[in-house]
Amino acid sequence: QAQLVESGGGLVQPGGSLRLSCAASVSIFSFGAMGWYRQAPGKQRDWVATITSGGSTYYVDSVKGRFTISRDNAKNTVYLQMNNLNPEDTAIYYCNGDRGTVNYWGQGTQVAVSS
Repeated sequence: QAQLVESGGGLVQPGGSLRLSCAASVSIFSFGAMGWYRQAPGKQRDWVATITSGGSTYYVDSVKGRFTISRDNAKNTVYLQMNNLNPEDTAIYYCNGDRGTVNYWGQGTQVAVSS
């Protein structure tokens, strides 16, 4: 079994920044690609970004140039640096990863962008 625990959410003004963290209870080498998803109020959960085990990164168009996904293998942590936030980024952000045949989700961290 493994656990993913997100942190770093909060309330920020438009144009501000936040860094989300996803700490794994086991080595993230045991995961394949890991990613971030978000779910805005009343909407479905959408993919935001992915980082592969080799370090390749992929983003949804709406966050390209503003968000950066990274991983620190020594700390078993995946990060999502979010810059130039806007109200449309308000959502619960979830960490996700596949480990073998099991898909894991964290409990989510709330991000609110408002003046």
